[in-house]
Amino acid sequence: MRVASFRKWFFGISALLVLLSAASLISFQLKPGIDFTGGAAITVTYETDVATSRVVDALTRVGQPDAIVQGAGNNTFFIRLGILELDERDAAGNVVRRGDESRVRDALAEVGPVEIGSFDSVSGIIGSENVRNATIAVIVASLVILIYVTWAFRRVPSPFRYGVAAVIALVHDVFIVLGVFSVLGETINLEVNAMFITGVLTTIGYSVNDTIVVFDRLRENVARYSGVSTRELVNLSVRETIARSLNTSITLIVVVVALLLFAGPSIRPLLYVLLAGVTVGTYSSIFIASLLLVSWDEGEIGRFWRRVRFKRAPA
Repeated sequence: MRVASFRKWFFGISALLVLLSAASLISFQLKPGIDFTGGAAITVTYETDVATSRVVDALTRVGQPDAIVQGAGNNTFFIRLGILELDERDAAGNVVRRGDESRVRDALAEVGPVEIGSFDSVSGIIGSENVRNATIAVIVASLVILIYVTWAFRRVPSPFRYGVAAVIALVHDVFIVLGVFSVLGETINLEVNAMFITGVLTTIGYSVNDTIVVFDRLRENVARYSGVSTRELVNLSVRETIARSLNTSITLIVVVVALLLFAGPSIRPLLYVLLAGVTVGTYSSIFIASLLLVSWDEGEIGRFWRRVRFKRAPA
């Protein structure tokens, strides 16, 4: 398998996926959940058949005309509201002053016998902090991975290139996952929440782990075959590790698909991230990260940047 000979095709596929992801993010954007915008999320189950319109009308009468009501089957509804004034409760949990929370609960009960499974509320301030913390987490993870991979491969020529290639691959994976989520937000109203961030960080870890499997075999082959070109060493290393990478990824994808079919809606954002992240992460670890080393070693990256600078230079 001489994957290095087809690296421009693989880079072209990745460039196309990144461009499509960018276009999707610009057109649709991500649909933030209450973890990032603030608001209330309620899950209710009625004992009898209830139309979605009746729930919407009941919430409109108590000052929630922008409520988003989604049916989840079996007379269960997921309701998304704006920021509510919660009830004040004493130490025993008894309501001492009614707020918007009680009015919403009463409105839902007027529709029919109902069981409120969850009533979660996040303030706007906490939502802003979650956005900041999530961004910091991804940036810090990328920097730590760059430092660690560079240190771990310090005995091979140009170890910094290994760290940069691993980080480029994980950024590539995260960006495509964001693009997929923007499409899912537009088509099936999938929101970005704390589970999504968990999935993104898991994807980063999986992508780097899969990349290091290939890099580690490459390090062994560098020591074993002195004087052999990076192109041939990458071809050999990919050939020796591709079966392991694919078997691991396919096994994980089967489990994730099974959970998507049978698990509850609360963990679906995590599962969608894992499904997209594992797929693109396997691709990038085999066909992007290792092939970047070949392009870098053969001077293609340097020539590319020189052409870019030349085109940007003033006449």
